[in-house]
Amino acid sequence: MPSRRRLLHAAGAATAAAFAGCASTPAERTYALSIQRIDQSPVEHALYEPDADSLFGDPERTALADVLPDGRHTTYGYRPLPRDAYVERDGTYYQTKYVVTGRERVDRPLVRATPVPREDVPDDAVVVDALDRPSARVVKILHTHEQSGSTSDLLRGDAYVPRRPAELESRLVDGDLDGRVVTMTPDGSWAYRLDVTRTRILETRYTAFAVEVADSRASFRDVVFGARIDAELSPSDLSSDARQLLERTIRTETSDATEPLPDAFEALLTALGLERESENGRLLWYDGGLFRYGLYVDRPS
Repeated sequence: MPSRRRLLHAAGAATAAAFAGCASTPAERTYALSIQRIDQSPVEHALYEPDADSLFGDPERTALADVLPDGRHTTYGYRPLPRDAYVERDGTYYQTKYVVTGRERVDRPLVRATPVPREDVPDDAVVVDALDRPSARVVKILHTHEQSGSTSDLLRGDAYVPRRPAELESRLVDGDLDGRVVTMTPDGSWAYRLDVTRTRILETRYTAFAVEVADSRASFRDVVFGARIDAELSPSDLSSDARQLLERTIRTETSDATEPLPDAFEALLTALGLERESENGRLLWYDGGLFRYGLYVDRPS
């Protein structure tokens, strides 16, 4: 018969093994499902409108005027329109496209920014926020490059290349700021002397056009549902538990679960076409409403 000491030793070993097993159990993954209502119809949400500003919006409006209904528009060094955007003109619906059609040498300004010590900042230095938007944006991009070393396809080495019409007509390019010192703050912090030169560089040539996709709003709605809606559900498509979870998530905008996932959560992910991977920016049409949804999976290390 085992002694009391041997029994206590065995019990202690079993307890230690149990604790070791618990310590080695991997942490549970957490799933966060988000659903936000979009207060637009699918057609309205799908249609593209250029920005109201002159820097990006004006070139896109010019491009659209050239390509609709069956024209072409060419730009050098920048994409003229978003690819695969839906637009409407006189009751007909189109999708924008662009292709690279070669390269060409183009005369371009190059803008560089050289740091200036604070004690050397002149009294007539210009605060960046006092500049027109195209000029201020360039200076801020160069400041970010100087401070962080980040690169951008807008830069050619250490120089920014203005390309869009609003940039080419800005104070930065017309010579008004060449040689001037610009500060990032009113107290003179982060000052730069600007240098503007011109040279011919090889630019990518883009040609934009539009493809007709529908000749009525009804037929365009079918296009949108086929191309943009990731999940189309009605209440009858879901079990009672999954439907309640979906509608609660719509009200609260988020629901969380940890593994092992509840049956209702698992069923809802399946209905939404979500795997157990993080996803974002998907569109749901449910019970006459449009929603944006996504899944975030937290995997503890």
